[in-house]
Amino acid sequence: MSSTVLVTGGGGFIGTWVVRDLLQRGLSAVVLDAGERPGRWERVMGPVSHKVPFVRGSLLDRELLRKVFADYRITHVIHLAALLTPACQADPYEGCLVDVLGGVALLEQVRACANQIQGLSYASSVAVFGDEPDHPGENAETGNQPPTFYGAFKKSLELIARQYWRHFQIASVGIRPQVAYGPERDVGLTAGPSLAAKAAARGEPFSISYTGSVGYDYVEDVARAFVRGALETPPGAHLVDLPGEMANVEQVIAAIGTTLPKAAALLSANGPPIPAHLPPAPCYISTLYPDWKTTSLVEGMRRTLAFYGSEAAKSPS
Repeated sequence: MSSTVLVTGGGGFIGTWVVRDLLQRGLSAVVLDAGERPGRWERVMGPVSHKVPFVRGSLLDRELLRKVFADYRITHVIHLAALLTPACQADPYEGCLVDVLGGVALLEQVRACANQIQGLSYASSVAVFGDEPDHPGENAETGNQPPTFYGAFKKSLELIARQYWRHFQIASVGIRPQVAYGPERDVGLTAGPSLAAKAAARGEPFSISYTGSVGYDYVEDVARAFVRGALETPPGAHLVDLPGEMANVEQVIAAIGTTLPKAAALLSANGPPIPAHLPPAPCYISTLYPDWKTTSLVEGMRRTLAFYGSEAAKSPS
């Protein structure tokens, strides 16, 4: 049977690169997303993006889910759809509906099609972890616990996925990226490094609005992780961390400057330190896929600059 992969939230930044990865592998992709077909698809994938079925709707519409699984004969699922931290903090009820109950609705549909579904990966987050020891904040008394509603909802999804394996043998791979960066990342506080590279490629100044160190995952690595998690799902309910590369904002700017030296005069950083939410006991994706390779920050920034038209980045130096 040929493979058809459902990507929920496929219109987003990471979802776009997941669909691109699937198409490059010669696989069929179907996207379910609450938004419109995004313009970034054309920029990232080119004209082939117009051939990808795009179903607009909610995970909470269980009849729509049933119809998508039946009509497209879905064989694998990559679950990315979620409301992110600001939306969950502003409206925890809506955040819980989408991030928790939406996930349960999808898992229920996978269970209903258990003979049809061959693999499942889903997005968790380092937001399930508390602040690091030198920024304990309100977690000083509660230990390494999620400091946000979004983190709590993602932790809930991890626990729920384990129950689906325990009781129904629905295997899954949950993936916890750190800060995903790369071409077309344009929303959120941690979009700063990606926007800085875009500005540098255009010869424009830009200031990243936070300081401190965090782990960075290049978007093609993140996409590959979700695709492999769905196509190569081992038995069990697995949770893996992406290794990324730890860097402070000065090192991020220096990585851009490696390809584009003039960036040093264009880019800066100012703002509060960003919490890294480091896993206390990381379980890296290489435990599942020993051949895993990580794109360096310098190389990831070179590719980002090349995407935005920097002549200096068109070929590796």
